Amino acid sequence: MGSSIPQAAMHNVFVYGSLLADDVVRVLLHRVPRSSPAVLRDFHRFSIKGRVYPAILPIEAKEVVGKVLLDITPFELEILDYFEDDEYERKTVDVYLMESCGVMPKGPKSDSKDTSEKMQVDTYVWCNKSDPNLYGEWDFEEWKRLHKEDFIKMSMGFMEELQLPESKPRVATYESFYQQKDDRTSMA
Repeated sequence: MGSSIPQAAMHNVFVYGSLLADDVVRVLLHRVPRSSPAVLRDFHRFSIKGRVYPAILPIEAKEVVGKVLLDITPFELEILDYFEDDEYERKTVDVYLMESCGVMPKGPKSDSKDTSEKMQVDTYVWCNKSDPNLYGEWDFEEWKRLHKEDFIKMSMGFMEELQLPESKPRVATYESFYQQKDDRTSMA
């Protein structure tokens, strides 16, 4: 038997930051959906001063390598919307699926072949187009090494918080988690 949700109600979501990590997706959605490597053209992935996650904004002749999470339910999309908070706006964009021999591409200069199969998907675009805190290029491999474990713990806290009658938004959970971590570090 198939899913009880009509296929038309399902969503495909392009992810490019912490949601590239299956462990983070599993915490939020309680599963890891099928996915496909993809490229979002004419966008750039920035680092954000004081944050461990990235932002994307439209910038001509740039591209963001990520992946498309396939068959996201309306309920799961709601969780992602809440997780992305009001710093991001969910937009519909065109991405190009890539052949990758099952390996996640490392960056824009990847050996993956662009199949040019275009797919319309949702993604989360940074709201503040002139944010002075955006800089450089965010690096997923560096994030995995330095921040992944803490980010998973913060995401678990976010999901616990979501169950409460008056839950905090993700940014508040993020700031509270990293403030407590800094306090613990300075006491050591």
